[in-house]
Amino acid sequence: MSRTIRIGTRDSELALWQAHTVQRSLVDLGCQTELIPVKSTGDIILDKPLYELGITGIFTKTLDIAMINGDIDIAVHSMKDVPTALPKGIVEAAVFKRASVLDILVHKGLDFLNNKGTIATGSLRRKAQWLHKYQKHTVVDLRGNVNTRIQKLADSHWDGAIFAAAGLERIDLKPENYINLDWMIPAPAQGAMLVVAKEQDDYCRNTLAKLNHKSTEICVHIEREFLRVLEGGCTAPIGALATLENDQIEFTGALFSLNGKRKVEVTQKVNIGEARNLGISCAQEILDNGGRELMQEIKSIIK
Repeated sequence: MSRTIRIGTRDSELALWQAHTVQRSLVDLGCQTELIPVKSTGDIILDKPLYELGITGIFTKTLDIAMINGDIDIAVHSMKDVPTALPKGIVEAAVFKRASVLDILVHKGLDFLNNKGTIATGSLRRKAQWLHKYQKHTVVDLRGNVNTRIQKLADSHWDGAIFAAAGLERIDLKPENYINLDWMIPAPAQGAMLVVAKEQDDYCRNTLAKLNHKSTEICVHIEREFLRVLEGGCTAPIGALATLENDQIEFTGALFSLNGKRKVEVTQKVNIGEARNLGISCAQEILDNGGRELMQEIKSIIK
């Protein structure tokens, strides 16, 4: 069977870069493809923090609907934007090899670090971790695609803004004035790209399976299991990172209070054969060590 695979994507420069990467891989397999960009709700509503919008999968919802309606065959996402529970009838088809997991600070000079300063980010996770380390600083909301956020920083009085290194590197926007935040625990699945397809579409699923990067898939699934158990449908400041080296999985996960003052962290190192349900057991450890009460507090604030 030969057919044209219609690739759905958000229409930002970064999303299109990701979609073109998937498209090239499919063309290399001999597939015919068509790119179909759409604008998501998360790209349209820029005057509110994400958590206030109250929509699970705000950057993926529009593409989910397009797939269910039969307008596209597959969709390409930054995996960290994808809810841990996919809509009925849509499944993971391929996880691409992970890029950098780092968060970086793009800044206008670093003198402010030991004094008062203002940092911009639209992420509760980044905000909480920044305030945990720099309690005297102010964190303001920053929304929009990568290009828009870079421009907003340039036009502002802010001292810096936090970005995912992978996003800036992919579209060659990483400036000289940055530092790696290697102390900041990334978002679950940060740096990974996910392609989803319809569950009953054997052609697309079988084709995309050839592009799956297994070690990345193993690590991001541990991180997303951790997220799923902790969150329970609520947006919260959660970081998680699993790495695989020499058949050993090393995992670090943490839950922060919204103001960054409290942190509940877990670290584990296991053989890959013992990694089944690692994300679940680490999340349970967080919950048993004060995370359950902290999540209740977060849910009472974010309604």
